[in-house]
Amino acid sequence: MAEEISRRTIIVGAAILPVAALTGAAETSALSDAQLRLLAAIVDRIIPKDELSPSASESGVTVYINRSLGDYLAAEKPAFIEGLAMTDAFARRTQDKAFADLSAEKQDAVLTAMDNSTAGGFPSAKAFFDRVHRLTLEGMFGDPYYGGNKNFAGWDLIQYPGPRLATSIDDQKMGVEIKQVYMTTGDSDLLAILETPSGDNVAKFAMAIGAMGNVRTRTARAWPESEYMKLISELP
Repeated sequence: MAEEISRRTIIVGAAILPVAALTGAAETSALSDAQLRLLAAIVDRIIPKDELSPSASESGVTVYINRSLGDYLAAEKPAFIEGLAMTDAFARRTQDKAFADLSAEKQDAVLTAMDNSTAGGFPSAKAFFDRVHRLTLEGMFGDPYYGGNKNFAGWDLIQYPGPRLATSIDDQKMGVEIKQVYMTTGDSDLLAILETPSGDNVAKFAMAIGAMGNVRTRTARAWPESEYMKLISELP
């Protein structure tokens, strides 16, 4: 593929990615199975599987994009679906096959033409490619809570240690549910609101986070105002 969309460029660009502004994970798929298959084929040529990491789709990038289009990017969904259709049509027109059925080399040729604005009959090719490229980076290197960066594959690729505060299976076994995460100024980098039936679970969770390295935690118990006032009323 073109040099400007190499893995090295992707990794360097990832260093300046913001956390996505999603409000929650959508349960209903925004894309059809056929559209998801096409999207997976595209993102897997932007970040292919190699000895360093899984491919983009294996890392949950398609899940991230699909959820985004069903949530905070819902307004973009019609244009995005049109872009997928036009990508496939361009592939069929120039390579005689659906994009997902092409060899890696021919898929690269299609995407390179789009990136170089030489995809005839596809006037929005460059803009669509740039948007998919951007969303691929967000899905690969963003917070796993939103569906991408599965098993921290993106963070491991760029050797970024965390914060790894998505609720994992092990976290759930501890009885800890992460309700919200806030980035903060001052002595701490972030504040995580947890819900758990036991203080012991919080202690185990804090120790597990600390074991990842380069992370220090402080915990404080919180009560709803009504429960706290009830405690006060029961004082002797």
